[in-house]
Amino acid sequence: MKKTVFITGATSGIGRIITEMLVKKGHTVYATGRNDSAINYLNGIGAVAYKADLTIPSQIDEVVSQLPPLDIAILNAGLGYFESAVDLADREIDQMLDVNVRAPIYLAKRLAPAMIAKKNGHFIFVGSQAGKVATKKASVYAASKHAITGFVNGLRLELAEYNIHVTGIYPGPIDTPFIQKADATNAYKEAIGKFLLPPEKVAKEVVDSIEKRPREVNLPRIMSVTSKLYAVAPALVEFVGKGFFNKK
Repeated sequence: MKKTVFITGATSGIGRIITEMLVKKGHTVYATGRNDSAINYLNGIGAVAYKADLTIPSQIDEVVSQLPPLDIAILNAGLGYFESAVDLADREIDQMLDVNVRAPIYLAKRLAPAMIAKKNGHFIFVGSQAGKVATKKASVYAASKHAITGFVNGLRLELAEYNIHVTGIYPGPIDTPFIQKADATNAYKEAIGKFLLPPEKVAKEVVDSIEKRPREVNLPRIMSVTSKLYAVAPALVEFVGKGFFNKK
């Protein structure tokens, strides 16, 4: 069945691939991003794409006002700076919190009432394994992803009675330009290169979740076990995996 889908962060990385996949499947897709040429491209392939800075509440309101009733909202936009907390600029901390926490919460708050009214809908949040297991030089990024993971789990309980599903997608590092933007030195990518996920695989999991409507998806699959073990025995996991935790 064809759906009306809204996606954020659609002009780069997995967001762009997800948008392409959705359009090819025949869904009606509304998208936001900040790259002009990519927005023109998405409009050209059949999506309805808007340029918007979702760290600005008035622009969130403007985008929401232009959307029709939705079946699916994919809140995918994310930002990271991989540096120790003491070395981050206040501006960089604020940007991560605005993009990774405030924007998806504001959007969910504004989009949920229409889904509640029709008693049907589905939110898909693209989070990160960093929201479950923090690592060196990712403390603030991890904090932002911990926050959205908690929001996703709470929102699921709040919306369940209205037949609204909430899915969390939690990938490990993905081989996209996000990595270069997060760490200009490229040291992070070199250190964890063999663990990088293909962006097409992550995008397909997001698109597949539209029909499957899972509670959450962890990528790679082994991370589901690792994150659960970390929750009950963090010191043990950090000791056994100290090579990974100290890579950056």
